[in-house]
Amino acid sequence: MRRLSLAEVASYSEGVIDSSFEQLLVHSVSTDSRNIKGGDLFIALRGDSFDGHDFVQEAFADGAVAVMIEEGVEVDVNSSSPVISVRDTLNGLQDLAKNYRESLKLTGVGITGSNGKTSTKDFIFSVLSEGFSVSATAGNYNNHIGLPLTILEADDQHDFGVWEMGMSNPGEIALLASIGRPNIGVITNVGVAHIENMGSRDSIAIEKGALAESISGDGVVVLNAEDSYSRSIAERTQARTVTVGFGDADIRADNIAIGSASVSFMIEANGHREEAILPVPGKYMVLNALMAVAIGTNAGLSLDVIARGLSEVKLSGGRLQKREFRGAVIIDDTYNANPDSTLAAIECLAEMNCDGRRFAVLGGMAELGEISESEHHRVGSEAVNLGIDFVLSVGEIAAQVHEAATKGDSGHSQFFNNHLDCAEFLNNEIRSGDLILIKGSRSSAMENVIKNLDIS
Repeated sequence: MRRLSLAEVASYSEGVIDSSFEQLLVHSVSTDSRNIKGGDLFIALRGDSFDGHDFVQEAFADGAVAVMIEEGVEVDVNSSSPVISVRDTLNGLQDLAKNYRESLKLTGVGITGSNGKTSTKDFIFSVLSEGFSVSATAGNYNNHIGLPLTILEADDQHDFGVWEMGMSNPGEIALLASIGRPNIGVITNVGVAHIENMGSRDSIAIEKGALAESISGDGVVVLNAEDSYSRSIAERTQARTVTVGFGDADIRADNIAIGSASVSFMIEANGHREEAILPVPGKYMVLNALMAVAIGTNAGLSLDVIARGLSEVKLSGGRLQKREFRGAVIIDDTYNANPDSTLAAIECLAEMNCDGRRFAVLGGMAELGEISESEHHRVGSEAVNLGIDFVLSVGEIAAQVHEAATKGDSGHSQFFNNHLDCAEFLNNEIRSGDLILIKGSRSSAMENVIKNLDIS
């Protein structure tokens, strides 16, 4: 973050600060009093189970230069403590980020989609970093609080800001786009994630397309040619559109070869071809990488430089990460799950080179509403159809995966009530050469299966 005076912070956030403090400088912003550093502005947000106003004294004690609080809230601080008062601290944070972003000259890249946002962000960051200074979303800071904090991490030295924009309810993408003001939009796909809140896939497409609508006429929107909603989304934007895919697309991939730990393919873009190798398996990862190719070529990078960036990507935790286990390989994809991403991961498992047996260890998928049972059944059936040797389901919701898998091949499906029981089964069963995919929604906490394995 560029250093801001408290006068600037108050102006950006539509707040009020005592004139005697206006020239004090803020180095960064925090909404967590436990992570305060010297020079921070602490913003006292309210949550369902906490109130940041209760930690104002603690923030000052830990080095905060100032705090942002809501008008009318009594906090126990002395008159020498700089306090910015706003009507609502969440709106204050969002307004601060929105106006700060307007002061930056960087090119903003907004990324949304039902699956692959974080991996696509990681690929774009890696590619652009080959030639530019890039600020990007850390972890999953992609909501109405995380995005403002991410934007406030950027400064005048950055050429690009690469920002995820997540949603679970109507209207959220439009809000995030109004804060980030991206120059480039990337929509990975339209799936059924959060359909319980959104009602239908058509509604999800409308919500995701709000990002395309926010891009001005001199901007660019990157779309997935393999997704049936991309054509209608393209019609909603003034910007130039670029499609990526495996067939009829502006930027294409062919000659795809999937290994146990990587995937190679040929990029075809603007009449040129270049081989690329990703340090992660899966055909769907190629699609995510092609989004980064589109961003890289738009920025003027050559295909050989882009391919180098793709090969050096560091994917965020819990996304197709490999771990060794007694000569077997665990594919840790535990960060999150929905039907589309789970099926893609199972297809990846089926495609990978394997000298032993393939295990799909699956937790439940949340926020599916009325289609929950049918989608869990679909996952179980497809796992069997793809020839997965063992389908292991963990937790009450995942019992529906087991039901469908058992109908396909009862000898290869087992259900476990908890993570420990599943881990004990794997500890006894796994042999050298086996491949084990572990995946589930955040609420299913499938990383606990890995924590209970006897990995030395």
